[in-house]
Amino acid sequence: MKSLRAAWRLLRVLAHLLSGAWTIRRRFGVLDFGQRQALVQAWSRRLLELMGVRLLVHGELPPDGPLLVLANHISWLDIVVIDAALPCRFVSKADVRHWPLVGGLVAGAGTLFIERDRRRDAMRVVHLMAERLQAGDRLGVFPEGTTGDGSSLLPFHANLLQAAVTIDTPVQLLGLQYTDARSGLRHDGPTYVGDTSLLTSLWRTLAASGLQAELHVGELDRAQGRDRRTWAEALRRDLAQRLDLPLPG
Repeated sequence: MKSLRAAWRLLRVLAHLLSGAWTIRRRFGVLDFGQRQALVQAWSRRLLELMGVRLLVHGELPPDGPLLVLANHISWLDIVVIDAALPCRFVSKADVRHWPLVGGLVAGAGTLFIERDRRRDAMRVVHLMAERLQAGDRLGVFPEGTTGDGSSLLPFHANLLQAAVTIDTPVQLLGLQYTDARSGLRHDGPTYVGDTSLLTSLWRTLAASGLQAELHVGELDRAQGRDRRTWAEALRRDLAQRLDLPLPG
């Protein structure tokens, strides 16, 4: 039954991905940022529905930007979950651009790509982030820099916080958890870490029953004179407390 469920969902998800690619190619060019974000949100909510993932939001989401959204990172699914609740222009590693089909969707949605193996590229992206924040955008980043299994919170990289420090933009913390609706315990289906392949993680997600994506909304926070490293550590501790997670490293 799990395999049949996953196969049926996969077919519908592929059709939805193709529909999203057509929308980006044919419609995004004539829409303003707000209209694009509304479409991204509706598309993301529908994708979660097709995958059988229930979205639960704990807390009150903030109004429109400018805003820098920070979240912990567990899965490729994180972006879809956040976009379904609070659509953002994400900052992502450059190799995502080359993922089949998905890369085109992510790029078309306005993602800012960063070359992680080039130190100077971080400065370029920070300047670009500051420009977009000044224009009123919501930007989303995963300060851990990589995915974890959801059992702890990795150290935060502070570089991308510099844009919010420079132009005094508030940060919105979002805590992500994937849980089982029956037990309330952590669900490892969407986990994308270590040797787990993207296809394996996708198949486990599609085969799951009772999978929930939970977003815990923190309070808006500003630098208030703190440098980016001090602020990043304070944000990390706040998020760990909200998710009741340990802080290794």
